[in-house]
Amino acid sequence: MGRERFEELVGDALDEVPEELLALMSNVVILVEDDPPPGEDLLGLYEGHALTERGWDYAGVLPDRILIYRNPILRICENDDDVVEEVAVTVVHEIAHHFGIDDARLHELGWD
Repeated sequence: MGRERFEELVGDALDEVPEELLALMSNVVILVEDDPPPGEDLLGLYEGHALTERGWDYAGVLPDRILIYRNPILRICENDDDVVEEVAVTVVHEIAHHFGIDDARLHELGWD
């Protein structure tokens, strides 16, 4: 699957996130990268300060980043339908980190 189609799937996954949640997201960008940093086995990554960690002194900082890694997702998926599902799960997972939800809680909620 090409990069352009993959980026469309990320956009489609964002379209499925309730508008109320998207409206609460602050100072964050969502990017597609081909691969994670060397030695990392990741499908996505949240870099920044979760909303729950931001205090009165949170100002003048660069946007948080949600990175979705194309090649690792493509490697674990058998077909396009699997890619659609994995992209959606990965996008939700990383957005959850922006809201301060950790991996343990995501696991409890069934977002493995």
